[in-house]
This record gives sequence, C-alpha cells and structure tokens, in this order.
Amino acid sequence: MGRKLISQMTFFDFVIGVSLGSLAANLAIGTGNAVVTATTALITLAIWELVTGFINIKSFKARKLFDSEPVALIDSGKIVEDNMRRMRLTMSELSMKLREKNIFSFADVEFAIMETDGQLSVLPKSNKVPLTPAHMNIQPTSSGLMSDIIIDGNIMKENLKSAGLNVEWLQSQLNMQSIKNASELFYAGVDANKNLYISKKNAGNVESYGKYGIE
Repeated sequence: MGRKLISQMTFFDFVIGVSLGSLAANLAIGTGNAVVTATTALITLAIWELVTGFINIKSFKARKLFDSEPVALIDSGKIVEDNMRRMRLTMSELSMKLREKNIFSFADVEFAIMETDGQLSVLPKSNKVPLTPAHMNIQPTSSGLMSDIIIDGNIMKENLKSAGLNVEWLQSQLNMQSIKNASELFYAGVDANKNLYISKKNAGNVESYGKYGIE
C-alpha cells in the first residue's frame, strides 16, 4: 500500500491506518463470522486506499478533497489570523513549531505553511538564511553517497566493485592506517571521491560507566 501510510500521513491516511489496525485486531481475536466480516472489510478498505491513491495522482480536485491543501500561517512576514483560526492553532503552538525549525522570532519568517500532513514548512527571510557556497559563487565538490565496504569485518565485494575499486586498493588503504586485516574493522565506507571512513572493532575494551552516553 506504499510507504506514505507509515511515514508522514495526511488525515485521510491516518483514518485508513487506524481502521486497518482495528480490523486486523478483530481478525486476530475474532471467532466465526467476526473473522469473515473483518477479512472482507480489511480487503475492501485496502482496495479503497489503493483506488483513492490512484485517483489522487490523476485528479487535482480529488487530491484537494481527500488531503485538503497547504495553508499559509505567515505570508510575507505577516501572521494570517483567519488561517490560524481555521487550523485551530494558538500563537504558543505556532511558536513551538517555529522553534522546532530553529527559528525563535516571528520577525525572521517570510513564509510559514502548514502542510497537509500537519508539518510546518518555514522559509526564513533572505537576511536570516545561513550563508551557503552558492552565495559566495563557490562550487563545492560533492562527496556523493557513501558505499558500505566492510561490515563487521566482512568485505562487501559487490559494493567495492560498484565503486570502481578492488580488494588491492582497499588493502593498501588499510595498510596506510596500520590495519593488517579487514577483520579488525567493524565498519568501513567510501564516498564518491574515494575517501575512506573506518571504525575499528572495540571488542575486548571495557566500557567505563557513562562512557558512551549521559547516564
């Protein structure tokens, strides 16, 4: 039924998810006719979700009907009172949602939009946006996605080959860091620029109280 149902859900997705859970519970503990009824309802509801999902893709009007539409709470730096009332949102709640986006002043916000899944999207004012390489006309080199090369001492040869590397290259890199064998590593990964990241196994080391966390 897709990943959306278990990630950022709209209200419609939430209702479908709760209903499926209730039906599954009846199916698990029900007897006799209850099992047949729950099974029929479960299949019907699943089909209905798939059908409405397809209609959502094809029809903008249906998408607005099922999922509503984003609502601007702050527009061009001004709080939209009518939309705040529509969303039943208090100023304290709006402040909390802005703080979750690391914004602590309404004066820093150009637009704040309540999405259909209940999340708040925020566009800071241009003078409050963090400086990026693009602002300085600098073209940084992308490191790409990191490929897993060693996991728990085992060399992932397929990933190594996909990265355009071989075991000899890997061994030479390990030798440069005084590592004789891949079995000494818990993890190793390489990015698109052939930069190798490694993490050794810590087996045999005694963890002191609170060493790896606040306890």
